[in-house]
Amino acid sequence: MVAATATAQVRLPAVQVPALPLQALPQALGQVQSQSLDRLSDLRHLEIGRLIRANRRLIESDPNGEPVIRSEILVLSPSNVALQGARSRGFIVDREQNIGGMNIRLVVLRVPPELSTKKALQVLREADPDGSYDYNHIYSGSGVNSPGFMLRAGSASHEAAASAGDGNAQTSAKTGVRVGLLDTGIDTTHPVFSESAVHTWGCGDHVVPAAHGTAVASLMIGQSAIFHGVQPDAALYAADVYCGRPTGGAADALIAALGWLVQERIPVINVSLVGPNNAALEAAVRSLIRSGYVIVAAVGNDGPAAPALYPASYPGVVGVTGIDAHRQVLIEAARGPQVMFAAPGADVAAASMDHGYAAVRGTSFAAPFVAALLAGEIAAPNSQDAASAIETLAKTAVDIGQPGRDLTYGFGLVGADYRIDPVQLIHR
Repeated sequence: MVAATATAQVRLPAVQVPALPLQALPQALGQVQSQSLDRLSDLRHLEIGRLIRANRRLIESDPNGEPVIRSEILVLSPSNVALQGARSRGFIVDREQNIGGMNIRLVVLRVPPELSTKKALQVLREADPDGSYDYNHIYSGSGVNSPGFMLRAGSASHEAAASAGDGNAQTSAKTGVRVGLLDTGIDTTHPVFSESAVHTWGCGDHVVPAAHGTAVASLMIGQSAIFHGVQPDAALYAADVYCGRPTGGAADALIAALGWLVQERIPVINVSLVGPNNAALEAAVRSLIRSGYVIVAAVGNDGPAAPALYPASYPGVVGVTGIDAHRQVLIEAARGPQVMFAAPGADVAAASMDHGYAAVRGTSFAAPFVAALLAGEIAAPNSQDAASAIETLAKTAVDIGQPGRDLTYGFGLVGADYRIDPVQLIHR
């Protein structure tokens, strides 16, 4: 089964690449990427521009160029007086959610037709200076296929034959380990999940699988005759915050998903998504961390000089960068104090949408290694256990940068033993 290389969060510029032997692909890819280094900071915003142009009635940009849902304002735990004042100015309460475990009430206001979203936000903030108002930002992370690197990596029929005699698939976790995921939908019909316990949330009764979530989930819990994730016997609680919609990945959807994971008391949550700072999302993340939850997030692929991306840059979040097979940081990976660990983020095989496997690249695919490792050490949300697990992982990290914690690799490399080389997988 043929699968294309999957990348996360940004698309590298298209470059003509000659046909090469499989063994030469990693070196060629590195050359292509080094030519593109000066453009990395613009790539995500180019993708944002395409998204907005294709969905102008639904999506626009905030003053910093970040995508937001048009004519929507998020209000965090508003007073009755504040809501009454907003209604008197023509705002309509479109929807709201109360997340008891996080002590959060989130209201989505619909902007009056005579106001722009920017002007509406200004009006609300001036009328209620002590309130918390923000755009409904959209966070990115869905994988894309990058042409030029086609890999053949085991078909479903090959896996079925190799798995014959293993007995019936198990539908419950064998270890008691539970880990959460905010991402796109997962293709749970992939053979790599046939023995996995996957609990899903989002999209009503619809299942909307996509490449990014499928790959990330496989790195966490996947298992088959030729593949294994970090915690193959763990139960995965996966929230689809996209559901195939152009407005998928909005801040209020992320917060609702976090609320579900709090309800299920899932101690470690992987978020391989990136976007701007958002007041409501920050409050939700802060509440979880204060309650003993661990949030693991990809630091993003906007390049080493790019501004900080979130949620990885919120205080207390475990930010993860990616390294390649040579233990070099990805040229597109963010740098800064938000980087806590490095994990395999290139030269890595993961499940693909054609029921085969693909080589994946990006900090999105490094974060699940760290999340799964931490999940194995934390049975339930607890601040002391969370701190202890992070400290223990830091002590086991391989220091591959400047001595001690640094802005490129954090405490160092973890999870390298779980990396499956796409080249080796193909020849099995």
